Amino acid sequence: MVIRVRPLGAGQDVGRSCLLVSIGGKNIMFDCGMHMGYNDARRFPDFASIKRTGPYTDVIDCVIVSHFHLDHCGAIVHFSEVCGYDGPIYMTHPTKAICPILLEDYRKLTVERKGETNFFTSANIKACMKKVIAVNLHESVRVDDEIEIKAYYAGHVLGAAMFHVRVGSESVVYTGDFNMTPDRHLGAAWIDRCRPDLLITESTYATTIRDSKRNREGEFLRKIHECVEQGGKVLIPVFALGRAQELCILVETYWERLGLTVPVYFSAGLTAKANNYYKLFITWTNQKIKRTFVERNMFEFKHIKPFDRAFLDNPGPMVLFATPGMLHAGMSLDAFRKWAPNDKNMVILPGYCVAGTVGNKVLAGHKQIEMPDRARTVIDVRLSVQNLSFSAHADAKGIVQLIRHAEPRNVMLVHGEKAKMAFLKAKIISEIGIPCFDPANGATVTIETAHPISVSVPPNYVLDSVLDATRQRRNAAEMGLPDEAASASLTPQQALRRDAERDASELLEELYRSKRVRSVPGLPIQSTTVRGVLVMKENEPLRLVHASDVTSHDNTATSDEVEFHHSIALLFVSQMPFAAIVESLRGSLQALDSAILETSPANDTEKLSWLVSNAIRVSLNEHDVEVSWTAKHHTLGERVAHILADALDEMAVECAQMSSS
Repeated sequence: MVIRVRPLGAGQDVGRSCLLVSIGGKNIMFDCGMHMGYNDARRFPDFASIKRTGPYTDVIDCVIVSHFHLDHCGAIVHFSEVCGYDGPIYMTHPTKAICPILLEDYRKLTVERKGETNFFTSANIKACMKKVIAVNLHESVRVDDEIEIKAYYAGHVLGAAMFHVRVGSESVVYTGDFNMTPDRHLGAAWIDRCRPDLLITESTYATTIRDSKRNREGEFLRKIHECVEQGGKVLIPVFALGRAQELCILVETYWERLGLTVPVYFSAGLTAKANNYYKLFITWTNQKIKRTFVERNMFEFKHIKPFDRAFLDNPGPMVLFATPGMLHAGMSLDAFRKWAPNDKNMVILPGYCVAGTVGNKVLAGHKQIEMPDRARTVIDVRLSVQNLSFSAHADAKGIVQLIRHAEPRNVMLVHGEKAKMAFLKAKIISEIGIPCFDPANGATVTIETAHPISVSVPPNYVLDSVLDATRQRRNAAEMGLPDEAASASLTPQQALRRDAERDASELLEELYRSKRVRSVPGLPIQSTTVRGVLVMKENEPLRLVHASDVTSHDNTATSDEVEFHHSIALLFVSQMPFAAIVESLRGSLQALDSAILETSPANDTEKLSWLVSNAIRVSLNEHDVEVSWTAKHHTLGERVAHILADALDEMAVECAQMSSS
């Protein structure tokens, strides 16, 4: 079986996110966005590559929209009402509530102010939204008999979701835009360890690892304060919901603490709308806001007032939060046009600006910029430009964190810049060790999805097989078989490693026979073939057993071989009972821990643990000391256990002598 993915937008690019995924014989479209850097047909995804002409309902089984930003939902009305898609559209409840309002605002801007005629209408928006099916977080929703979808919290904006889609035995996770760091009003993204065949993730900040958020916030407030103290105006372009609320809370708190009187404004009407949405969808905010919302609504600002267009020419300092965030239209562009020629003023761009927008040109350092109006007015840019990232996108660390948690078999990067995506792709392949793809728009990636069959095997049977294999390798070397001849050319370091492996195999057998070894998931061991009888029964998991363990009821059994690579691992444990000296030892170790870490002693008095190396842990339990190590560290683990055992013996003798005296 295979999964095919074709980006219709956001392939090695940011803007007009739209992915066509073919999985299990079904075609699913993830997001249907608009590129804010274009004012012609290029603003929409390449729908013609799916089918020359509509309708598209016979080739697309469903559309899933991750959140309400226009680069993810802006083309859904065009696709539905102009191109003729009549199938189901899935999004969360907040996205369904906010999406039509932002679409209508953009329609008014495009048609009524810019004079475009070939654009969707208000009636189109209403008709499209009737096709939308709202979903709850963590709720499994059946699209049809084969497609099942589940939404997870993405933390990017109110209502943003990651989607896990399963068709038969195959599955895909699409992250949309997500944020792994909680902020003042939203929590961090979270998803089950769902192990999909493919995880498709945004990569907006593929090469960025952000510095301290506290430092950025301090610099943000300091630059605003310095500018207004000099009599300048500060423009902060934001989108209506998301970073706007985050930064407003920050400025509100700062103004209140310092008792500042310089006026702070937000684009008229949007503050009230945002307030209503956060009241309605309070369960989507972070824990602090949920807990305090009844007593104090954090979104009712004392110092931030609605802005009137007439204020643009007011003398004196002010701070203005204005939409949209990329300076491509609206109040933020109008304010920029007015204030850009004055070097006393400042613009702070807190988010990403796609290529082609005025915001992108400002960040690139252009000193003259052509306005996207009919007159093509060119303005001089003399104001101070600051780029302080408060973007609600995951950075490179967050992307890798999500990948490691979800444990996909393959990864695909979208929604990013080509060179930066290539860097992150190489990092994922080398550090995580799974295939990674970064297709361009229009390119199709085919991913094979062969699934392993889960087989239940008794742990003792696996251990016996591993012991047999290690004994055979050791005996073959001692008898001078081909492996022994090759050892003559070993370097001293390689010879030491060979001897350590032999010691490890002997230790493995000793520990196993003394019942001091147990199996645990998640740590790799050397591949070993386990031979036995594969038992298959209806409504039961497959079992691999020794031939002598086959019962008369296992009449459907058949001989087979199963090879284990990363599914079984061994953890060796040596427990030393020294109840008499545990309390004394605990105090000494806590004091040592405190001295090394320069912190107060640990409060956990039930169990203390120290990581001696990458895979050796020493734990102090209530009545004993425990040393545990992985299969890769047999020799070192044994040495640590012996050294600690000798030390404990000496301590026990000393304690006994002190007691007798």
